[in-house]
Amino acid sequence: MQHPKGKDKANLFRNRLGITLENKELLETALLESAVNNEATLHKTDEYGTQYDVKFLMTTDVGSSLVLGCWIIRTGEEFPRLTNTYPVDQ
Repeated sequence: MQHPKGKDKANLFRNRLGITLENKELLETALLESAVNNEATLHKTDEYGTQYDVKFLMTTDVGSSLVLGCWIIRTGEEFPRLTNTYPVDQ
């Protein structure tokens, strides 16, 4: 949580869901499952590719929060890459 830009998101994940580096697999698994099981919303298309957002509810022993996963399918590729993720308010 020492990264100047990432520390705020890290604090949100820790406070809302109890997610830290030690148990990051929980978030990784939830993100992959949400990409398969939830509907993606088109965010934008530009010269870099097509960007999608997937919003899902994540619940842990600590609490629940909506989480936004941001994905891109780069121009010339056929698979998504995660670009960003963070807890969001309803």
